Amino acid sequence: MADETLDADGGGQASVPGSRRPVLVTLCVTVTIGYGVLYYAFTVLAPAISKDTGWSHTAVVAAFSVGSVVGGVAGIPVGRALQEHGPRAVMTLGSLSGAVAVAVVALAPTLPVFILGWVLAGLASTGLFYPPAFATVTEWFGQRRVQAVTTLTLVAGFASTIFAPLTSALDGAVGWRRTYLLLGIVLLATLPAHAVALKHPWTGSTRATSARSSADRGVVTSRPFILLTAAGTLTSLAMYASLVNLVPLLTSRGLSTGLAAWALGIGGAGQVAGRLAYPALSRRMAPTARAAAVIGLLSATLVALAVVPGPAGLLVAIAVVSGAARGLFTLVGATLVTDHWGPKRYAALSGVYNAPVSIAAALAPALGAGLAAATGGYGALFLILAGLSVAAVALAVLSSRPGTREPVSEARAA
Repeated sequence: MADETLDADGGGQASVPGSRRPVLVTLCVTVTIGYGVLYYAFTVLAPAISKDTGWSHTAVVAAFSVGSVVGGVAGIPVGRALQEHGPRAVMTLGSLSGAVAVAVVALAPTLPVFILGWVLAGLASTGLFYPPAFATVTEWFGQRRVQAVTTLTLVAGFASTIFAPLTSALDGAVGWRRTYLLLGIVLLATLPAHAVALKHPWTGSTRATSARSSADRGVVTSRPFILLTAAGTLTSLAMYASLVNLVPLLTSRGLSTGLAAWALGIGGAGQVAGRLAYPALSRRMAPTARAAAVIGLLSATLVALAVVPGPAGLLVAIAVVSGAARGLFTLVGATLVTDHWGPKRYAALSGVYNAPVSIAAALAPALGAGLAAATGGYGALFLILAGLSVAAVALAVLSSRPGTREPVSEARAA
């Protein structure tokens, strides 16, 4: 693999000299750092931030959520910029702005400045998280894009494993503000990595602007795109709301907090297993059927978690299968645009698809907590979330009917 050139279908160019491995290695490292610093570190530091500053925990979490929503919306124009200019400028700027954002968060003297820091972090995430990396892989890896995306998500899936304990240790030693400053330096180190590794030619801007815009509008207003985006949004809402509320659900069933946290952690192993299985699944199932099956699996686990009282071992096993479904869905979202509309306009189209999906993920924790309070229990919450995911299955199935031809992924056709 180290000496291979890119496949001719990798975004329209015939060949890119040199190895693909440095690109993939760079993205594996930088995306892991991006999620670790801009996402998982906050989950560890939020209580310390609230305690030190006197800002309410709700306000601190809301600031983070505002940044996530801003990132989701900004993903649309950033996707267009990525399509036009390639990943080097977008991801290098993401590294710089991310480091600045973390410094603003660390030094914020007031809550409004803290919120501003997270807004900047949300903007930076559009150049550091999965979407730009997936677009890069889609353009440069041709028919091997599924394997490359799988590798990327497998490695970056360890972001929490690496950065949660690291952040906790730093917080205990130097406090949350200095911890963020140190993590900002780590994030800044991704800047030269992006600048050096992401130099291959980019073919996203080969068509006339008016023709591209017209073609993109035709796709994003089409029935399949709207239905698949709605399905992805509902799934994202159900997935992240259930993830955040899994520990409270399990403790309400009699599990200790430690065992419930362990179940949440081992669910990460389920995500890895799901991602490992995805290439084989992509070869054997057409895209719409694959998406419906993965969302259906998530639905089944949510129903099981809602109604199964125990024992603890069974609940943990269900949590692991639910983790596998989450891992599979990450790859469904990564390959959806290519499977249905090809790789040439992946960055622009995926920016539109990911905007509501990302916003749903940002709002999911608050919505889940509100629904649990309104319904009087976590079992009822998980049933509601299961209902949302069942609706997502229906939308995915309807996206190919009537009068639409089910596409066949390249991996399956090969």
